[in-house]
Amino acid sequence: MPGYSNSEWQVLLILFSLFVAVRGLQNSGLMDALARRMQEGRAIALKLVLGCFLLSMLVTNDVALIVLVPLTLSLDVRHKGLLVILEALAANAGSALTPFGNPQNLFIYWFYHLESLEFITSIAPFSLLFLVLLIAMALALKTPPVTSSLPTPGVSGSSRIYALMLLAVLLVTLRLLPVWAALIAPAYSLLFQRKALRVDYTLLFSFFFFFGLAENLKTLLATELAHSGHVFMLSALASQVMSNVPATLLFAKFTSNWEALLWGSNAGGFGSLFGSLANLIAYRFYVNHPDTEDSGRFTLKFLFLGYAAFFLSMGLYFLLYPAS
Repeated sequence: MPGYSNSEWQVLLILFSLFVAVRGLQNSGLMDALARRMQEGRAIALKLVLGCFLLSMLVTNDVALIVLVPLTLSLDVRHKGLLVILEALAANAGSALTPFGNPQNLFIYWFYHLESLEFITSIAPFSLLFLVLLIAMALALKTPPVTSSLPTPGVSGSSRIYALMLLAVLLVTLRLLPVWAALIAPAYSLLFQRKALRVDYTLLFSFFFFFGLAENLKTLLATELAHSGHVFMLSALASQVMSNVPATLLFAKFTSNWEALLWGSNAGGFGSLFGSLANLIAYRFYVNHPDTEDSGRFTLKFLFLGYAAFFLSMGLYFLLYPAS
């Protein structure tokens, strides 16, 4: 029977509270209202891609795509398929920059007891390179002002409450508030708005399962991956098959090299449709939408650009860490 450390229980609590606070914001209509504002005026492609990058830094890459991809598909705009792919790349690149941008980052940040500045400065070259490239690609997509068939949603008063609770969870993640403060979001939702408790429990149970599995594997194998290049390559490649969250949870037990694991798991988010849950979200939204066509061509474009980003990430890592 595997044991679970206090740090692992704390990660589960913070992740659950983050999901609840974000779900509350979604239910309040605030995110949809902000997304609608992006469609006004010109440079719609740039605003959508940049908005996806920035939003994913705060509310995770999955949520950023859940908010912005349906908006994109509702617009009367050309190159919808390419826009959705750029948004998926932007969500993965932007979420890599902060400890709370995606689940594997939150785990690495908390598990290795990192400081905010060392975490951000380590992964900043990765995110900023793709930010520049994605801005250039979005600017190349000349999109005139567009219209949407969907009405502008209203925003309920609970948006302020959940925004404050999201801020509290982020401060807990950064260790500026005690861990118990993260309980405010689920406690409030349990008492007043239970719809906010409808979060991704599958991901939470995956964390719980892989914590135990990784502990058992470490006991059986009794080894450690010391070479940073191996950690980077194994976590990046494993992510292509099992997704970057479980890959991170497995390899964290075998290495103290958090930097290589951080780069490998985020680079592994690019590439295959399984590299990141965000990829699957964007892909399914597009292929299941009634107004989109030629899903085969879209799939080829998605994989081509995804693996281009994947190999570029590898090249950047070994350029910055040649001794790896």
